[in-house]
Amino acid sequence: IDFRMAASANELNPLFLKGELDIMAVPANLGSVLYNKTQGGVKMLAVSTLGVLYMVEKGGETVTDIQSLAGKTIYATGKGATPEYALTYLLSQHGLTLGEDVQVEWKSEPTEIVALMAEQDNAVAMLPQPFVTSALAQVEGLRVALDMNEEWEKVAGSKLVTGVLVARKDAVEADPARFAAFMDGYKASVEAANTDLENTAALCEQYGIVAKAALAQKALPNCNIVFETGDEMKTDLETYFNVLYAADPTSVGGQLPADDFYYAG
Repeated sequence: IDFRMAASANELNPLFLKGELDIMAVPANLGSVLYNKTQGGVKMLAVSTLGVLYMVEKGGETVTDIQSLAGKTIYATGKGATPEYALTYLLSQHGLTLGEDVQVEWKSEPTEIVALMAEQDNAVAMLPQPFVTSALAQVEGLRVALDMNEEWEKVAGSKLVTGVLVARKDAVEADPARFAAFMDGYKASVEAANTDLENTAALCEQYGIVAKAALAQKALPNCNIVFETGDEMKTDLETYFNVLYAADPTSVGGQLPADDFYYAG
């Protein structure tokens, strides 16, 4: 396997569309966008990561549920992506409107938010793992107030999806046995990531995902790394895509993907 990493999926999309990449690990909604852009030329292989978002609070215990966010200003990253859509949906399900009842100061990097919170006596932020673990180690008086994955499940009845594996349809059809073997290997890798934390954490440091293996080892159990395929994958993604479509149809490429989007294996 020729493997490469990029800071953003935007760096990889052109290579994927030109046929230089067979498989990508990307944000979930991008799979649907690419499916629509290629008129069905993309397959959704698996859900690889569930919700990694958490609401954290410094200097108090005023955030106890979604309703308690009313009147607050939150720091967050991910405007125009999963974090914004998830927060908008969760607030709406509790009678709150983003930008009216709850304000968000959008930042470009989680590290910027961690630095801001360190300087303030009272602050609330929505952060993804592993930055939550990093922030808890750096910012005195910080606590995890809400697991946004749990809050999503309460109202949506399905799991919040963050990351997925997608493949070019023509590459899958050209060599189905090779893709089946890849899926077996990926499943084994997920199992190792969730059980062999020490070696997985060492790889996280080696590949520059986090600065220190010790931080990765603490964060991994909360990173929701999974291997969802088949009906389970389809159910969670369809619910998620419906929420995104209702919020902004362009977030899924203008229309919901058809059944042939989902890889049957």
